[in-house]
Amino acid sequence: MDPAWCDPRRGYAYGYGVGSAAQAPPARRQSQQDAAAGATGGVLKRNLAEVERWQQALYLRAVRQRVAAQAQGAHPPIDVGAVLARAASRGSSFSGPPSGGFAGHSPQPSSTLSSLTTASRMATPAAAAAMQQLLQRQVVAAPPAPLQPARAVAGGPAARPATAREMVLLQELEKELLCDDDNAEAEAEGSACGSTVTTSAWGNTMQELNSITAPPLPSLPMARATTNYTSVPVSRSPANSASSSTASSTSSSSPPTSAASSRQLLSEAAAAMADGDRAAAAAHLAALKTAANPRGDAEQRLVAMMAAAMSSRIGSPSSQQLADLCGAEQRAACHLLHDVSPCFGLALHGANLAILDAVAGQRVIHLIDFDVSLAQHIALIHALANRRVAGTCLKLTAVADPTSPFTPALAQALAATGQRLQRHAQQAGLEFRFNAVSCRPGEVDASRLGCEPGEAVAVNLAFALSRVPDESVSPANPRDELLRRVRALGPRVVALVEQELNTNTAPLAARFADACAHYGAVLESLDATLARDSVQRARAEAALAGKAANAVAREGPDRLERCEVFGKWRARFGMAGLRPLAIGQGVADRVKARLGHARPGFDVKLEGGRLGVGWMGRVVTVASAWR
Repeated sequence: MDPAWCDPRRGYAYGYGVGSAAQAPPARRQSQQDAAAGATGGVLKRNLAEVERWQQALYLRAVRQRVAAQAQGAHPPIDVGAVLARAASRGSSFSGPPSGGFAGHSPQPSSTLSSLTTASRMATPAAAAAMQQLLQRQVVAAPPAPLQPARAVAGGPAARPATAREMVLLQELEKELLCDDDNAEAEAEGSACGSTVTTSAWGNTMQELNSITAPPLPSLPMARATTNYTSVPVSRSPANSASSSTASSTSSSSPPTSAASSRQLLSEAAAAMADGDRAAAAAHLAALKTAANPRGDAEQRLVAMMAAAMSSRIGSPSSQQLADLCGAEQRAACHLLHDVSPCFGLALHGANLAILDAVAGQRVIHLIDFDVSLAQHIALIHALANRRVAGTCLKLTAVADPTSPFTPALAQALAATGQRLQRHAQQAGLEFRFNAVSCRPGEVDASRLGCEPGEAVAVNLAFALSRVPDESVSPANPRDELLRRVRALGPRVVALVEQELNTNTAPLAARFADACAHYGAVLESLDATLARDSVQRARAEAALAGKAANAVAREGPDRLERCEVFGKWRARFGMAGLRPLAIGQGVADRVKARLGHARPGFDVKLEGGRLGVGWMGRVVTVASAWR
């Protein structure tokens, strides 16, 4: 027995010898005899065309029996036009194999759909039989088992797989013709029709039709979407046309409709940009912009954000983009993001708790901060006041690097920030002193910062160190120099809070993929905290868009957003002579208590002495302590 001609669904071989027709069941004997008539040399080894004709005969016989039984049961005539209209409306949102241009075969409208539309007024059994003959010419079913290359007959008819849209229309039409609804009542009604075709046989035939898929489009290469955990291939599914009589000619010009297709086009644009193919990247981004919806769901907002970020890379660099990233509005929007997003706010709360534990029992606390955050320090003031330690004094020194492009906006806000913190300290009954110092990373020392003997020094590096250039930008390596200077201050604790992504030394493709996964998680988490049309949501997302654009669109000194994953921070702190100060379970429990149980999806995890805060399993920010 040749295994290539075995039907695994029925458990018997068809066409394996001269006597097979006599041995086959009566219901299938006629089909085998028809196939035997076309055999040559007395050996029933069928070619592809014969197998297709056998399957079409089985399909049409089943349709005829169902339609005849339906006519005997005096069912009302079927409005095929209505069926097609419903199928077309369903097919417009179908996310499946590509349908533009019939999978690259022809940019003309579907001949199957045109034929079905023409036959929309056929309502009698005789007309249904004519439609069946039309379907026989239009639909070519795939063979039940893969053919071996040696069995293929040269010159045989080439089978064009039906597209996903054709399959949706055919399935809707078959349901109406065959009383084959999905509910039990329709199944009982179909049994009452008296069909002699078993449910299994009909289901197998339908499975063969549904198994027809279109080949992938050859116009664009397959890319891989990379995340922190795995790298998986992503298949692109261009949008199906909203009209049943039109189809797009190329996939690159078809706007994507599904999340997978949009992510795929983004990945392909980044890969093309990394390869220096700006024309291909521009074509992919143009297709994305036609479907971008910056006010849609989180996935649509991410696509719009990242497409805009990559588009800014294609054009010439703009000094205005850097000015906006370092401006006062971007700074205020970032602080708003830290306030409204638990992914950022909880990490800052964890840093505050680590500072409080390190200075427990101390009366004079000198906090040195390189990017003062109003909300974080207001919370710290109230926490120190609640300790009820007599004579507690908080000295806050804000350090601004005159060479940093972020310093003008920081200096502009420092005076108002100091006054607001002073008012909160007075209301809480806490002695408070505020000072601002301008010095480069290599100039940071105890005398310059006003450190005095007997003070408990604490350093806050929340979301500040990632904006300090490192060795990949400047030979002076200000980032490591600052860490060495901080260690020389002898602090009781150095609190670090940073986003968990690598936009520093990673190549463009990896940097882009990590940024998509990271900012996608942040945008999803905002759905749990802010209304999509709120003003706060718009400002927070503008801050994210500025960060993402700079991270993926700029290179060299112009790339100011240079985050690193915790493993790299650990290496840098270790080289600077700082050792980890483990965050305890008590801190983690207090951060979880602040989150509460009313916000599912957010995660607070304590691992290896560091605190990670994230959304749906992905870590967004990490808080750690050092000394």
